[in-house]
Amino acid sequence: MQLLVVEDDDIVRMLMVEVLDDLGYSTLEAGNAAAALRVIEDADQKLALLVTDVGLPDMRGEALAAKAREVRPLLPVLFASGYAESFDVPEGMYLIGKPFSIDQLRDKVSEILRTP
Repeated sequence: MQLLVVEDDDIVRMLMVEVLDDLGYSTLEAGNAAAALRVIEDADQKLALLVTDVGLPDMRGEALAAKAREVRPLLPVLFASGYAESFDVPEGMYLIGKPFSIDQLRDKVSEILRTP
């Protein structure tokens, strides 16, 4: 199972992937929603979690999550947002506010993946 990290900021994406890899997760990455959807629609990819920025250049994170759920209805989604206090998290999805620490990211991902 893999985690898909979708973040348009190359440095932030690289850091998130590095942290998740260091925590023992297998990760895939995408710099925009279009690239993420190609991964999501690939039935050979065994995805355990979608981690997406809310503000992507080609699509809002909420729209990406909705499209992802059309293809993979049970895929957990974790939004990362610098505007967490003003973001309404869709039901059954999760949120982590930017900036976040390595420990916060680890704990949130672990919590989500333990949820049945």
